Amino acid sequence: MKRLYERYLLPHLIDRSCSLGQVMKTRSQIIPLARGRVLEIGIGTGLNLAFYDAAHVTAIVGVDPAAHMHSLAHRRALGIGIPVQTIGLELGEIRAPAQSFDSVVCTFTLCTIPDAIAAMREMRRVLKPEGKLLFAEHGLAPDAAVARWQHRLTPMWKPFAGGCHLNRDIPALISAGGFDIKELHTGYLGSPRPMTWVYRGWAS
Repeated sequence: MKRLYERYLLPHLIDRSCSLGQVMKTRSQIIPLARGRVLEIGIGTGLNLAFYDAAHVTAIVGVDPAAHMHSLAHRRALGIGIPVQTIGLELGEIRAPAQSFDSVVCTFTLCTIPDAIAAMREMRRVLKPEGKLLFAEHGLAPDAAVARWQHRLTPMWKPFAGGCHLNRDIPALISAGGFDIKELHTGYLGSPRPMTWVYRGWAS
């Protein structure tokens, strides 16, 4: 039953929750900054694809272990004017050469990666020295009361939300991966607050 839930129901629930108005607005504020050859971490059903600028992006390589979600991503890739390739692998299994991408995009994905620091280091490895990591991630809130709820809820939330952690310190993870955050915007996208504190920006 768990496998059926994760394979057939969970992708649709994630697609629906991650395509809500404020979440899509956040995507629209970060994705157009991508340039050149792009690696998108956790491409899933392709919710970011409509926001890429075909005048500046030459190709998109999307990595996501949930390969059964890629068919919808392929449909969303039609008509955007950018070649899109999806790879059903974990991030650590990428065989891409070092410094081979101009941009790395990671949106609402770090919460579910088991070893987030190792994932960040792999992103650092494949990003060109002059490239940018573009991120928009929900995580640990600065308000003590909200953070306490995030810590309490995470163990119960994870099994139903694909391993999602509500309480990850996103800037700390990015820095631990070898990046220097250059621009950072934060705030609640709405309620419930334990699920909606978001970090958006870029790092190099």
